[in-house]
Amino acid sequence: MITLDDMEDMCSLTREEIAQVAEHEHITEEAAVAEVEHLMHTHGGPQAVQRMLCEDVRAALHAGDLAEARRLFAVLRGFVGAHPEAVRGA
Repeated sequence: MITLDDMEDMCSLTREEIAQVAEHEHITEEAAVAEVEHLMHTHGGPQAVQRMLCEDVRAALHAGDLAEARRLFAVLRGFVGAHPEAVRGA
């Protein structure tokens, strides 16, 4: 049987990025793995993941949760560093 760890190891995103997509989309981490793997291999998919992460940073800032905004910004920066194709206009 394939575990969540196995799925995350096969995914092109980090565990933290997967967890954030799951939280953003209100789905399980298993479902998030499937969603991000699909998105990362479709036209505009990496930009969609980047947009989700940006929305979460913005939401944390609007809520006044600076610590969460910093954490999310670090996740976003790591994602963009590993997936430069996610930057709009790239």
